[in-house]
Amino acid sequence: MSYSENLLAIIEELAHDAKLIKDEELAKVSELIQQTNRIFVAGAGRSGFAARGFANRLMHLGYSSYFVGEPTTPSIQEGDLLIIGSGSGETASLVAMAKKAVDQKAKLATLTIFPSNTIGSLANASIKIPGVTAKVEEMGEKAASIQPKGSSFEQLSWLIYDSIIIELKKITDQTDEQMFARHANME
Repeated sequence: MSYSENLLAIIEELAHDAKLIKDEELAKVSELIQQTNRIFVAGAGRSGFAARGFANRLMHLGYSSYFVGEPTTPSIQEGDLLIIGSGSGETASLVAMAKKAVDQKAKLATLTIFPSNTIGSLANASIKIPGVTAKVEEMGEKAASIQPKGSSFEQLSWLIYDSIIIELKKITDQTDEQMFARHANME
């Protein structure tokens, strides 16, 4: 295949997998965001990059949002929300964060391939994403992929986060101008 054919194959795969996402799961995470004091977002590796982008967009919408692990991230408390992106739902550092959040009486949401794994079993809301990780061979309804394991989960996570932002933008009646006013200006 050529480079452009690879690109089209990736887009077709994501379109197929996006049809398997349940709208009510996205709505539940959106509700938790709207009901919380502060939002903490976490993910490891490439899933972490998508999570960082989500925390950034939440801030653009005027939410108090933090990416876990940054030096300026405060302690999580009751009334807060932790959103974790974890394909396996078993990444040790993310499991520890989930348990800490629950111990502090914060709410927990996750984007994962396996909602029945540790993080999902602790969560108040889960968004199940079709995917395959190097940790688990099971594919289920996942479209066949030419990509390395984990790539489609990470890509679809980013798109799901953006989908939630689009709805929150409508709900909060934010304009692009209002969001841009919160954009970094010391670049």
